[in-house]
Amino acid sequence: MGPILEISDLKKLARKRVPKLFFDYADSGSYTESTYRANESDFAKIKLRQRVLVDMSGRTLETTMIGEKVKMPVALSPTGLTGMQHADGEMLAAKAAEEFGVPFTLSTMSICSIEDVASVTKRPFWFQLYVMRDRDFVVNLIERARAAGCSALVLTADLQLLGQRHKDIRNSLAAPPKLTPKHLYQMAIRPRWCWNMLQTNRRTFRNIHGHAKNVTDLSSLHSWTAEQFDPKLSWADVEWIKKQWGGKLIIKGILDVEDAKMAAETGADAIIVSNHGGRQLDGAHSSIAMLPRIVDAVGDRIEVHLDGGIRSGQDVLKAVALGAKGTYIGRPFLYGLGAMGQAGVTKALEIIAKEMDITMALCGKRQLADVDKSIIAEYPF
Repeated sequence: MGPILEISDLKKLARKRVPKLFFDYADSGSYTESTYRANESDFAKIKLRQRVLVDMSGRTLETTMIGEKVKMPVALSPTGLTGMQHADGEMLAAKAAEEFGVPFTLSTMSICSIEDVASVTKRPFWFQLYVMRDRDFVVNLIERARAAGCSALVLTADLQLLGQRHKDIRNSLAAPPKLTPKHLYQMAIRPRWCWNMLQTNRRTFRNIHGHAKNVTDLSSLHSWTAEQFDPKLSWADVEWIKKQWGGKLIIKGILDVEDAKMAAETGADAIIVSNHGGRQLDGAHSSIAMLPRIVDAVGDRIEVHLDGGIRSGQDVLKAVALGAKGTYIGRPFLYGLGAMGQAGVTKALEIIAKEMDITMALCGKRQLADVDKSIIAEYPF
């Protein structure tokens, strides 16, 4: 294909290089996927103000997220099965993020373990926690994240029950994956992917395998994961997790003003306005549509971040203008990873940074700290 100029170019290349069941896993939402689509399309409804004849020299996108310096207000979002987009995917993505100067967030449901990622990075990364029924396992995860030097814990609050994703069912995708003749064929026609996967022994959920009780093989791992998400998770558990962790805490999955107010009461350091990438409650608002309301409600009490639908640097700038102190990209870095490995993740970050920088300049701003609603011409939320 031609030059890679935008995130959609990486998506096209990833579709050609990643087996269908794993590409579809990353590129799908729940049920009708209306919320998944709205996460993207609602950004296009926000119109920017073009300004001219202003000094555009000396621009910078640098800022902080929960007190940590970042090259731009973008973190890599926690994504499950990342190591199935490309061999050792979490390790490669973490290295790319570190070199670029933005945070990487490792998912509980990752293929590479906390220790794997720590072995290839020098700076602290963030760890995303799913609260399981087995609280001893949760405590062990937190202790492992602390031992690895993780600087923030990201608690996902919106996955007590799993939203149905039709593509995964049609692809017979299980967690962990169970290989069928159809899957083997999908892999066989992706020889580059197969070759890379043959070079690693990281092909299961290494944060779980060998750490959870009675999980000794893929069969027991499948049974364990199927029953462990805790539908009883409540705000009372947040206080318990905060005490167990003792460090910076971010709550991910806030999409309602009342929940945002309750999250602010916990003493967490930040919340992430998110609908799990449109993978949970289909028919919910997009993340960007809810951002201004949540910022208005709690932005003076807690740092507000945004996750969901970002596909360009313009999207990041729009989120910042509407009050987000940081944003997260999931699918854009997964497309880059599937397309080109570590270099693809770097490419995704470069694309977003360049688009953000140019857009900021054309809106008449040089410093990210000066970006606010004054650069927005209109938005319908």
